[in-house]
This record gives sequence, C-alpha cells and structure tokens, in this order.
Amino acid sequence: MTSTQIAPATATRTLQSTNPRTGETTDTGIAPCTADETAAAVGRAADAFEVLGRSSRAWRAGLLDAIADALEADRDTLVEAADGETGLGSPRLPGEVGRAAFQFRLFAEALREGSYLEATIDHAGDTPLGPQPEIRRMLVPIGPVGVFGSSNFPFAFSVAGGDTASALAGGNPVVVKAHSSHLETAKRSHAAIARAVAAYGAPEGTVGIVYGTEAGRTLVADPRIRAVGFTGSLSGGKALLDIINARPEPIPFYGELSSLNPLVITPAAAAARADAIAEGLFGSFTLGAGQFCTKPGIAFVPTGADGDALVAGLASRAGGASAQTLLNGRISGSFGEIRDRILAAGATTVAEGADATGDGFAATPVVLQVDASDLTAEHAEEAFGPLIVVARYDEAAEVGRALDAVPDSLTATIHSEDADGELVEELLADLAPRAGRIVFNGYPTGVRVSWGQHHGGTWPSTNSQHTSVGVSAIRRFLRPIAYQGAPASALPEELREEYSAIPRRVDGALVVPAGE
Repeated sequence: MTSTQIAPATATRTLQSTNPRTGETTDTGIAPCTADETAAAVGRAADAFEVLGRSSRAWRAGLLDAIADALEADRDTLVEAADGETGLGSPRLPGEVGRAAFQFRLFAEALREGSYLEATIDHAGDTPLGPQPEIRRMLVPIGPVGVFGSSNFPFAFSVAGGDTASALAGGNPVVVKAHSSHLETAKRSHAAIARAVAAYGAPEGTVGIVYGTEAGRTLVADPRIRAVGFTGSLSGGKALLDIINARPEPIPFYGELSSLNPLVITPAAAAARADAIAEGLFGSFTLGAGQFCTKPGIAFVPTGADGDALVAGLASRAGGASAQTLLNGRISGSFGEIRDRILAAGATTVAEGADATGDGFAATPVVLQVDASDLTAEHAEEAFGPLIVVARYDEAAEVGRALDAVPDSLTATIHSEDADGELVEELLADLAPRAGRIVFNGYPTGVRVSWGQHHGGTWPSTNSQHTSVGVSAIRRFLRPIAYQGAPASALPEELREEYSAIPRRVDGALVVPAGE
C-alpha cells in the first residue's frame, strides 16, 4: 500500500463490486473511509499544495508525463479490473487507458507552451485617463481539488481522468472519490499514479483517494478543498451542491449532470441520405450501450416519405439488435422506469430489440416516437441507456417550439444539405443558446481531447463558462492575481521583464516567443 492510500482502519464493513454481465457480487476488501480518514487525505493534499503550488511548469510537466507512462505500463492490469466491473470490454477499455495517458501528456505540452497562464503586462505610463501604475497579471493555482469519478468512463473521467490531469497541471493536488461501480479499477489506477508520484519525488498527498458515499460528502464539506469536479447524475450533483452552498465559504462546483443532446435532420438531408443517417444515428445512440453523456437522446425527423424511410431504417436496426450490458443495477432499473414514463406520456414504441436474458444488467435498443407538436418535458427525460425518442415535425418552427421542452445540453446536432443555408441559420439560432458544442452532419458521441474542445453547457451542466475536456479545462482550477508596482524579485518568473519563453500580452499587444 502506498502512503497516499487510505487504510481500512477499524471498519469491518467492506464495499462490494458487481460484475454487470453476470450480476455476481464480490467483496473488494475496501472499507468506506471514515470522516477522520477523509480529513487526513485532504490534509496531505493541503500539505502537498505547499510544494505543487510553487512548482515550476517544467517540473509539473515532467510529473504528468511520468503518470502517463505509469498508466500505460499498467494497461493490462487496469483493463482486467475495469472489464470485470464495467463490462465495457475491448477495444473500448484499452483505448480509454490510452486516452487517459494522452490527456496527461497534452496538459504537459500546455504547461511547457505556457499561454494558459494568460500572462499580461501593462507598463506604467501616461494614458487617456492620466498617469497609471504598472499592472502584471497571470493565473495561479487555487488549492486542493476534489474529483468524483464517473460510472461510464472508468479511466478518462475517473481517478486517472481529465479532472485529475487538469487540476494537477494547474499546480493543485487532487483527492478522488472512487466511484462505487468500479472500486478495484479505481484502486489500481490510484496505485499506478501513486507509484509515479513517489518515483518522481512529488509530495505524498499529490493524488489521494477515498471510498464510500459518506467520504464524498465529507470531502466536499472540507474547507481545505477549493473546487470540485463531478461527472454523474443530476440528483447526485444537486446533493453535492447543497453541501457546498452550506459551507461558510462556497467553492466552484464543475458538474456534468445530464444531457439529452438534440439532433435535427432537415427534409433535404432525409431525402439525400436517409439510410446513412439511420445507420449513423443508431450507432451513436447505442454506442457504449447508450451510456455516454453525449448520446443523442432525441432526434427531430421530418414527416413524409423520406422521414418515414429514415425512421424505418432506425427501427430495423434496433429491432434486430441484441441486448447490451449496462454499467450497474441502478442504471438498469432507471432505464426501464424512464422508458415506461415516456410511454405513459404518450410516446409510441417504433422498435425494440430482443429481451435481455441472464442475471446481469442489460437493455436492448429502444426507438420511441412522438409528434414534435405534442412534445413535453415528460418525453424529454434523459434515459441513460440505448433509447432514443424520435420527434416528427412538419416545419422548422415546430422544432423551435419543441426545444422549449428539452433541457439544455452539452451538444446539439444538425444534419443538412448545402441548399439548407437559411434553414440552418434558423435552426442554429434555436440550438446555439442551448448547447456548448454544435455538430454538423456528424454525431456527438466521441469527444476529441484537444485545445479547441468545449465540453460543457448551460444547466444542467455547470460548465457554461468552462470545459471539462481539452486544454481549457485547466482554467477551472486557476485564479487570476494581479501585481501592482511589484519589484521584480516579488514577481513570478513569467511576469518578469526579461522573460520571453511564453506568449504574453504586453501593453495590449500579444508577444510570442521568437521563432514561433
């Protein structure tokens, strides 16, 4: 056991892990953390911040590369644990370990490049407002960060995920609350990271881990935690927000809580490529058994023969599909309940695959249909699993009105043809205020990890100003500080006059390093 793991202490009750394929439950030997154990983990993180918060960008970049190397070295044992706890299989899980490692390396590149600091220098001098003092500004770390692992991404959004990588890149230690659906995976992921941290010479509290629901509550309430990253259910996110709002000093909460991701198909697109869209849409809403936060949960399809053909193509694929493994019993139970609620609200079943068999957690693809003019909030409930609601519309104005019943989302998608310019503008005006990413003639599942990515939106995502994927995710865990009239010795090196290794804005002009 590494020094940053939480020992079972005196608790005798241990947590269980369930194989979603078989329903078989095993004892992990991992005990829920007590309040004292959780506080100790946060204390180690606070101590580590004294080092990380003052560390150089180059040193932190090396740490991130070392963690990426450790994850890839342990790929096989990590995948073995995750497969038994999530049923996600290959190539999904090996690829996700690769994505996790890539994220750490991408943030290492961002650290070396340095523009994320937003370093700015305004020299003292005469201005239209008279003589003004010198101001130098940049972003600095905020302190220990609490991260909650998600059920559907055991690596990319969990212990080794983007929240951890971006917080560390910013100079902030992390305490992760392991997700109950993949406890052994979380334990092995943390062990790999902890070994890399120790070998690199970083403080023992650089990345800690706690287990159990009560530990999560204690973690969020601890005044030494300065921000929280969360990917999970709307109810879970609201519960954590209540704890944060009750703190004497509330902190930022960055949550991805729910998303329906509306997709609109124009009449011209349906006429030109109905079967191709049906194939792509089926693949998207069933990818990962429909357990992606970017799954298109509602598709607006035009009425008429072309739309009928598209829906028929979707139905034939769903009707011939076999059951898919769901991540856990809670998701499995909720899936059936939500499907029944949508049907009770007046939707009709267009197609449903063969019934699931066996003792595990599974669901078959379901296609439901409703008239767009009759769409209500009851039809627009997120069903986490392979279910899509098809809303048939006669004219674009119906789509705009129907969207009022659809919660804002991470993404929105438009399938159109070149001749649809005016219609696309109309749809874009309705969709852009409701989503953080607009996809054209593609599908929202599959989120590129890059400099330009934005994975956030308005409520029920709390990331309307920030992203949880891509380089800009680091901005969540930084705060600006300005130095007025400071002597050079008091300034961070990135703000000193002679420093020229990173892009900076000097007296309003962007100055980039020579040769770039």
